[in-house]
Amino acid sequence: MRFRIEHKMILGYLPIILIILVIAFFSYRSLNELSAISRSIIQEDAFLIQAVDQMEESILAQESYGRRYLILDNRQMLDLFWRRDQEFSELVERVRTLPRCDEIFIEKLVSLHDDFTLLFTNDADLAEKQAQLKTGEFDKLVSRKFDQMITILQQMKLFGKQNQYVKMEKANTIGIRSFRFTVLLSGLAIIFGFGSVSIITRSISRSISELKYATEVISEGKYDYRLNIHTRDEMSDLAASLRLMAMRLSRLEKKSLDSSPLTRMPGGLAIETVLTDRLEKDGNVAFCMLDLDNFKSYNDRYGYAKGNEVIRSTAAIIQSAVAEHGTEEDFIGHIGGDDFAIITDTARYDAICKTIIKQFDESIVDFYNGADRERGYIVAKNRQGHQMTFPLMTISIAVVTNDRGKKVNQIEIGEIASELKAYAKSTPGSTLVTDRRGHAPKFKADHAAATKT
Repeated sequence: MRFRIEHKMILGYLPIILIILVIAFFSYRSLNELSAISRSIIQEDAFLIQAVDQMEESILAQESYGRRYLILDNRQMLDLFWRRDQEFSELVERVRTLPRCDEIFIEKLVSLHDDFTLLFTNDADLAEKQAQLKTGEFDKLVSRKFDQMITILQQMKLFGKQNQYVKMEKANTIGIRSFRFTVLLSGLAIIFGFGSVSIITRSISRSISELKYATEVISEGKYDYRLNIHTRDEMSDLAASLRLMAMRLSRLEKKSLDSSPLTRMPGGLAIETVLTDRLEKDGNVAFCMLDLDNFKSYNDRYGYAKGNEVIRSTAAIIQSAVAEHGTEEDFIGHIGGDDFAIITDTARYDAICKTIIKQFDESIVDFYNGADRERGYIVAKNRQGHQMTFPLMTISIAVVTNDRGKKVNQIEIGEIASELKAYAKSTPGSTLVTDRRGHAPKFKADHAAATKT
């Protein structure tokens, strides 16, 4: 730390100087401990929680691709299955580098995942697995392995959160200990009558108290707390580390709370935040709103479990299309139910949306039984309780861009997209409707460009 003491004060106040040096040494050591704890929370515990969420997403995707591979005997689905398997393996290797990884059953998880993978990829048993799919025996095998892996992953996440809490408590203890020790030595310095010691002590004590309080507040989940430390020393460095830790923990918590439990995709809050950020940067933005047509009637006819499979399959199709035609900067979100959103560049949305429509129309028929597929419609009750016929599901996509030269905010884009989506859903078949109106306030169908599939 930076102590500015004039040379003539050194000889006359040597005892006070020694006390100051002891305070500085002890504070410096305590700050190093707190900094190490903060880094450990960010690099180990927060990473473990995030890795668990990504591994859950990978095995969910693997299950979806694996089922479609067995049903369709489609090698493309198998390639996507292996891609997710590689992502899972990379995450496992990174988790293995963490301290105390032997306490989180990582090897058991790997063994279960290997068994889970073999259930789908043993070509010699393909015909047998397809037969088991029809009887439900295969579903039981997959569900058992899947549930065992999910249980271990939840234990891993709990382990990470418990470690966070323990380290927060340890940081709190170190802060209290440092505070008490500093106060004690400061009292001795005051006895010697050196006024400057009082100033330094109050500064250090105030910073430590603020850090102690901030640690307690952040440990309770209040990540937006603003530290009031403006010194130019290790205290300031620690405060910066604590702020960074709080920001990252906040982002992880918001992502966990906002994400869809069904698709693991970011929800409405994340979609609005990303769209606002992209618009503020004045880039070329294409906002795509996707909605399934006749989804409710399908749910009523086949049940919520099958409806959830359709939602997961649609999410996988969207991710696949964005991976094929988009970039890492493109964003995918799950608004809720059967509504999705894509935020991409105006140069990429057309290829992405047309690929989604093509893949959706090709795959959706597999979710209907033979009789409904042959008829081309299902019989179900409408919202008024009257029995009606409903066509097979299609997908409607409304696209709004900001490349017309006029400033537009996220609320206006959302309103325009909703109007375009209503028009798209009013027309039969899978539809892509693109805004061509220069962001006029009212929707007119003849000013929109629609692509019908």
